[in-house]
Amino acid sequence: MGDTEVKHRVSNEYTKNITFLKKELAVDDSFDIIYLELEHAGRQMGLFLVDGFAKDSALTQIQRELSMTTESMLDEKPLDKLIKSRIPYVEIETTDDLDNVVDQVLAGPAALVVEGCDYVILLDTREYPVRGPEEPDTEQVIRGSKDGFVETLVMNAALIRRRIRDRTMRVEYVQVGRRSKTDLAITYIADIADDKYVKEIKSALEKIDTDGLPMGDKTIEEFIFGHHYNPYPLVRYTERPDVAATHLFEGHIIIMVDGSPSVMISPTTFWHHMQHAEEYRQKPLIGLGLRLVRFIAVWASIFLLPLWYLLATNDNFGPQALTYIGSEEVGSVPLFAQFLIAEIGIEMLRMAAIHTPNALATALGLVSALLIGEVAINVGLFSPEVVLYLAVAAVGSFATPSYEMGLANRFIRVALLISAAAFHLGGYIVGITLWILLLVRTKVLDMPYLWPFIPFNVRAMRDVLFRAPMPLKNRRPVSLHPQDPDR
Repeated sequence: MGDTEVKHRVSNEYTKNITFLKKELAVDDSFDIIYLELEHAGRQMGLFLVDGFAKDSALTQIQRELSMTTESMLDEKPLDKLIKSRIPYVEIETTDDLDNVVDQVLAGPAALVVEGCDYVILLDTREYPVRGPEEPDTEQVIRGSKDGFVETLVMNAALIRRRIRDRTMRVEYVQVGRRSKTDLAITYIADIADDKYVKEIKSALEKIDTDGLPMGDKTIEEFIFGHHYNPYPLVRYTERPDVAATHLFEGHIIIMVDGSPSVMISPTTFWHHMQHAEEYRQKPLIGLGLRLVRFIAVWASIFLLPLWYLLATNDNFGPQALTYIGSEEVGSVPLFAQFLIAEIGIEMLRMAAIHTPNALATALGLVSALLIGEVAINVGLFSPEVVLYLAVAAVGSFATPSYEMGLANRFIRVALLISAAAFHLGGYIVGITLWILLLVRTKVLDMPYLWPFIPFNVRAMRDVLFRAPMPLKNRRPVSLHPQDPDR
């Protein structure tokens, strides 16, 4: 509740405390809220907890110890005796705020109300349902760790702690949402991260005024960074602890949201979304080759279709060597309409693949291959070249390491296609210019989105284009303003 005055303090009357908690927690209306009436050492005790969060073994051991507690043990300073010698648990605290007790119980810890004590004992015995830290599907590597973030905040923090044992690493707890009271953690290395960036993110989180976070980390991104009509991601999402640790060493800040298997890395630029862990799991020369191929695929996913459309519809635009471009047989469906239909078809298949069970994925692949491939060409809906170039663009989109960046590039591709179809070469050039201006004007925590290309930095741009050997990467990115610039 911050610095505001506590509205409901723990009373000296045990019955009054129990009545308030039973009412606020709706014990009689919710089957999963448990209230246990206990009596140990001649004192009445009440235990409140959420059934699904309770760690049975810990609570059983606590009750066993309480049952062996005698009245004489609690004659003087009963609260101190209980928390220091009679309750065998590590995560234990006290509070005199009954509203805080309600919030804590709903978040998972158990609350023990003891007769004669003017504080409530909070026991963090929660045990969330959790899956194993498996390798994320979207960021797989051939060599490297196979663990990934899960939906539990504490475990995600532990996965990062396993890789960073620096004493200045901070994992600061924040709670957002009037009703959801979602747990967040801001993670950074205090000796490296810029204090200004840390304060800006903390301040932005404190200003969030909403009842809940329905979309978890994505909702947090929109509240902090804005730019709602910009299709490009302003944070980098990752489900790999090693990627998160690498960015912490550079001076980035990590935002973790309980219930989300991915963490947000900030601040980031356009080029951070083009990197993949596989490049650093291979030799520098191989990593360089992988990066260049990925860049070619990404640029092809944006510019190839509109450019081919211009060359196919205007014979005088291309050189003599490119005269083969363009369909020999003009179909009944205009070329521009073919592209739009194909783009919509690809998007429909993507959404269908997300909702299709694994057992039916093969059948979906066969159906899509027939519909978009042979049958669509044979009936005259698509020309072979349209299918070819659309497939290249689609592969480029899927080769983009960042899923959010791939979707944004796909949106820009369609916009460039429409501008090229409407205004020909001038529309294509103006569309690219507006796209560049959009990226140039975008900033994330005062960091230019296109840095180090605009503004240009030779050393940093070299690291963007080439996968340098790790012994030579002895400086942190200057755009992050790290307190310790040397690695």
